[in-house]
Amino acid sequence: MKDANSHASGKCPFSQGANTETHDNVMEWWPKSLNLDILSQHDTKTNPLGEDFNYAEEFKKLDLEAVKNDLKTLMTDSQDWWPADWGTYGGLMIRMAWHAAGTYRVADGRGGSNTGNQRFAPLNSWPDNGNLDKARRLLWPIKKKYGNKLSWADLIILAGNMAYESMGFKTFGFAGGREDIWHPEKDIYWGSEKEWLAPTGSKGTRYSGERDLENPLAAVMMGLIYVNPEGVDGKPDPLKTAHDVRVTFKRMAMNDEETVALTAGGHTVGKAHGNGDAGALGQSPEGAEIQDQGFGWMNPKGNGNAADTVTSGIEGAWTTTPDKWNHTYFHLLLNHDWELTKSPAGAWQWEPVNIDEADKPVDAHNPNIKRNPIMTDADMAMKMDPEYRKISEKFYNDPAAFEDAFARAWFKLTHRDLGPNTRYLGADSPTETLIWQDPVPTVDYTLSTTEIEELKDKLLNSGLTRTELINTAWDSARTYRGSDFRGGANGARIRLAPQKDWEGNEPTRLKKVLDKLTEIQSGLSKKVSIADLIVLGGSAAIEKAAKEGGFDIKVPFTPGRGDATAEMTDVESFDVLEPLHDGYRNWQKKDYVVKPEELLLDRTQLMGLTAPEMTALIGGMRVLGTNHGGTKHGVFTDNEGVLSNDFFVNLTDMAYSWKPVGENLYNIVERKSGNTKWTATRVDLIFGSNSILRSYAEVYAQDDNKEKFAKDFVAAWTKVMNADRYDVAS
Repeated sequence: MKDANSHASGKCPFSQGANTETHDNVMEWWPKSLNLDILSQHDTKTNPLGEDFNYAEEFKKLDLEAVKNDLKTLMTDSQDWWPADWGTYGGLMIRMAWHAAGTYRVADGRGGSNTGNQRFAPLNSWPDNGNLDKARRLLWPIKKKYGNKLSWADLIILAGNMAYESMGFKTFGFAGGREDIWHPEKDIYWGSEKEWLAPTGSKGTRYSGERDLENPLAAVMMGLIYVNPEGVDGKPDPLKTAHDVRVTFKRMAMNDEETVALTAGGHTVGKAHGNGDAGALGQSPEGAEIQDQGFGWMNPKGNGNAADTVTSGIEGAWTTTPDKWNHTYFHLLLNHDWELTKSPAGAWQWEPVNIDEADKPVDAHNPNIKRNPIMTDADMAMKMDPEYRKISEKFYNDPAAFEDAFARAWFKLTHRDLGPNTRYLGADSPTETLIWQDPVPTVDYTLSTTEIEELKDKLLNSGLTRTELINTAWDSARTYRGSDFRGGANGARIRLAPQKDWEGNEPTRLKKVLDKLTEIQSGLSKKVSIADLIVLGGSAAIEKAAKEGGFDIKVPFTPGRGDATAEMTDVESFDVLEPLHDGYRNWQKKDYVVKPEELLLDRTQLMGLTAPEMTALIGGMRVLGTNHGGTKHGVFTDNEGVLSNDFFVNLTDMAYSWKPVGENLYNIVERKSGNTKWTATRVDLIFGSNSILRSYAEVYAQDDNKEKFAKDFVAAWTKVMNADRYDVAS
């Protein structure tokens, strides 16, 4: 052990209140401990704007046209401290917006531009985000001017749009509504590598088999947004790169045509920077010295910027006029032969073998010099891959089709994680409804309190069990992901493919319930949506179970959900929402490397629940008998179907011991008799073994908190049912 006088900081050893060298002592000392930090990821205590701040209301006060005009002015207002290429920051701002949105992945909906997370580590210091710190700092005067009415997350995307428009391209539109976070999303899994840009064969790689990319990841390397521009593991081979591009963009919700359009449209303007020694650059922003003002990648060469800028290491522009929207990308790519060369920074890039002077772009900072255009290995994939080649030729021969495809793909890229268009803010939101927005028809009916009570009676006397009603409501709502605002009960897509056939939804039971609800609906004088009936059925069943437990509690219900149709539903895009595990119903589709309790935390965070809410829901659903397949694991009660705190009472009772009898199975044994009273899974018992979760369980086990538990369960249940109701105040 170190002597107290040899404290690493060289300061008083007792002044450690701000010590940040060890960021998580509990996990370092006890690495097997369950880390609950993911459930505090968006803790409102870090938000300086306060709990009463309403961003949507503030955005409505914004003069959006004034912001757009200020942004267009900014594009050509070159600053001495970071001069603009060709006198425009357009390319830089587009790359900033692209890289903010491009971290999105469909598997869990995480990443993307929705939270402004590019401001924080690790994203602000990823190698692929080099010098985007300068782009955000250039935007600061505009953020300062418009303040709380314009989030960083919205500003970053709007800046990308205005960059394109200032360079002559008409975008598809812009919607606001992205709310900033205030600390890093450190619990998002970006990969297991311990070093940036680790090649495939290194320890902790994200690949297995031939080249199977680990879920939920989309980028090919730690620190990249997409693929390595120099080729797979930095070795040029356009056909191999095409494979990586196709996988990566598919995991970002893009098809082949969208991929080609985005690649070409993104590289039509701006340039890559590699005129110098990449190894000479300073630390990234998170590791830089305090005098660097929060900047990273400081370059000691020359002025350190302008012609001396080093970012990706690749050097050059893709098109003839990179300061203006044009159609020279496909002309140059398809009509020239290209050879491998190296940039001044030593990065692999492709340059044309022979090219007319008229096709060469002028130097970004010296109008008297012309340079060769360049292509990355990913660009060459658009020419060499047979499918990408067909699309490239189509766009080359039909510029209008290319512009339309790019406009739509860019809008999708920058709005995919904003959720349904009912969340969109601002006059520039497109009026066209797109299938990837998961549209749900609006309803025009209202229900009185009396009508709601009559419907509850019909549902409870329908012949369906309370468990069947509760499980159907839960299964319908549990698909919700706060990461990209997809899923949820609204739309009743549980009636449609693919959800009606998911194993986790118990298709036979589901069909029985849906048939009965459809029958009830057909007999109503006022047509109520199946989506509302599903949720109301669960609410009615819980109220009945609570009453039998001695609690006269109403489960809040707000009608207004619509029923989506098959034509409104992109079946393939909904495949990623299939639950492969659900700790709340004590079910896993199969055994996974990740522990069941860790899977529970991941699902809980996506649903927007806190640790106490998770605890209350688990305890209530166990005693209500909602386990998948009717298993009895964790049903620690002799009064199954009644809402009580029995789960917590018996979980914390030292009259029982826990005996492992399988990989994820335990017997709960009476100490005196040695008889097995109940069975349980790891998800059940973690609430009694983990010190934090046990502290919540003990609250609900107390004799004076029986009613509190029932109320907390109902509140958490209602939160899940209404998670996707953006028209209902939380």
